[in-house]
Amino acid sequence: MKKAILATKVGMTQIFNEDGVLTPVTVLQAGPCQVTQIKTVENDGYSAVQVGFVDKKERIVTKDKGGKKEIAHRHGVGKAMQGHFKKAGVSTKRFVREFKFENADEYEPGKEIKADIFETGDHIDATAISKGKGFQGAIKRYGQHRGPMKHGSKFHRHQGSNGACSSPSRVFKGKGMPGHMGCVKVTVQNLEVVRVDAEKNLLLVKGSVPGAKKALVTIKETVKVNA
Repeated sequence: MKKAILATKVGMTQIFNEDGVLTPVTVLQAGPCQVTQIKTVENDGYSAVQVGFVDKKERIVTKDKGGKKEIAHRHGVGKAMQGHFKKAGVSTKRFVREFKFENADEYEPGKEIKADIFETGDHIDATAISKGKGFQGAIKRYGQHRGPMKHGSKFHRHQGSNGACSSPSRVFKGKGMPGHMGCVKVTVQNLEVVRVDAEKNLLLVKGSVPGAKKALVTIKETVKVNA
């Protein structure tokens, strides 16, 4: 992987090309991200670039040590994470992620990664947390069919039969049942970058991208290219 960046979802709109063809696009505020650490095989066992995105107030940065949030001093300032950002020479960030770039050795702490890392025509994979739908029935959650709506029927949007009576006398694992829908990590692959605004750090991506407005979106160069 050579190209990746963190972005926030602005919303959807539409643009027209030179031939007047309409294209629905998702607008993403991509970067600028700053490199906060370089992971090396010698020190960490693998090679990667750690980046931070979206400034965060220094006084509310928490301390995370050994996987457990520890209480900082009485003002609630986490000195450990503050020191991590100060060592890199960057401001405190809200989001921190790692990318396994093939050319990780070319980066250094404090370097900025902007939207112009991508070009028009590039294909990307977009990963985000999908919108939460709450508790939903099997019809909306899995697209199952409903029952008849008239002639005395008392079966409308109920799920229906879940299994046989005497055999196997149980419901199989993985059966589509009513329950919580959405709010899971979703990746949409092979989306086309229609336009890049380097000045405003905007990416216009063809089609829809998972997540609500202002959601964090991880953009990577696609792993699958259509022939």
